Amino acid sequence: MEVTEAVRTGLLGHFGVDPASIDSASVTFLGLEPIEILRIVEGDVVHYATLGGSRHPMGDPTALHADPVRGARAELVLTMRSGVGASAGLAKSLGVLAAAPAVEGVVLQADALMDLGEPMWRNAPFTAVLLGGSDIPDVVLPEPAEPVRYFAVTPVTATEAAWVRVRGAQALRDAWREAGIDVRDPERGAASL
Repeated sequence: MEVTEAVRTGLLGHFGVDPASIDSASVTFLGLEPIEILRIVEGDVVHYATLGGSRHPMGDPTALHADPVRGARAELVLTMRSGVGASAGLAKSLGVLAAAPAVEGVVLQADALMDLGEPMWRNAPFTAVLLGGSDIPDVVLPEPAEPVRYFAVTPVTATEAAWVRVRGAQALRDAWREAGIDVRDPERGAASL
């Protein structure tokens, strides 16, 4: 089974949804296969999950030859209390983040801060994201390939991104918790830091 189809099966199985019941958008970058953004509604939240970023393993950008099989693989999931919509630019932003390993040689990992340089969606105060663990189980691939891991995406403001650079990801998460900030709320304000 192809990597992307194995990841799709694992993702839809995790949420227990019929493939016909989800919306998707596709983002294409020159020289890369398309990245799909699946929109999965679950109660009062919407999950936006990437599909296609894990086709190839992430590797050391300085390596002379990329290993086509071995290496970490990752996808991203953003969970919000209400939908923003693909037309607002969210699908493009998630596609850019998921394609970063292939385009820029970035290795996606927990606590990574990724700067978009522009609002994550139209009129959003968030211009960066913080990656963290996800409750989506790893998708196991045939040996010797490593499993595909999903990382949770949390949008952050420029001020919050600066906080992460100075104090670390956990300090920002602690500040959110102490202030009672729901990071899944697309209308939330920045933490008072």
